[in-house]
Amino acid sequence: MDVGSTTQAGATAMSSTKTAKASLDYDTFLQLLVTEMKNQDPTEPMKSTEYMAQLASFSSVEQAIQTNAKLDSLLTASALSQADAALGRTVTSADGTVSGKVESLKITADGLVATLDSGEELTLGAGVTIR
Repeated sequence: MDVGSTTQAGATAMSSTKTAKASLDYDTFLQLLVTEMKNQDPTEPMKSTEYMAQLASFSSVEQAIQTNAKLDSLLTASALSQADAALGRTVTSADGTVSGKVESLKITADGLVATLDSGEELTLGAGVTIR
């Protein structure tokens, strides 16, 4: 039996019914499992050890997704804490060319970006001095 084509057929069926769902869950796994069972060759059925291996792989992926979500939350909390500590303080760029009091901060993909009282923006990163 070609597991890849069966899984692909099941995944295609699942994607059309669950497009709004961002992550997989055990219901999705069970639906894929049922799809595989329906489409398998009766003369060469899949072994139960293969099902268990798929479940273990699925569990690992699900754990990784949950870990990433928790890390994102932790990074956001850390960035908010750093923003709170920098607000109202004087910052100087690593090369000393940009300096001023922090009026506001925004969190971007590159990190914290401070808007200074002069209107300039400075990314708070390595070498930036906060006083």
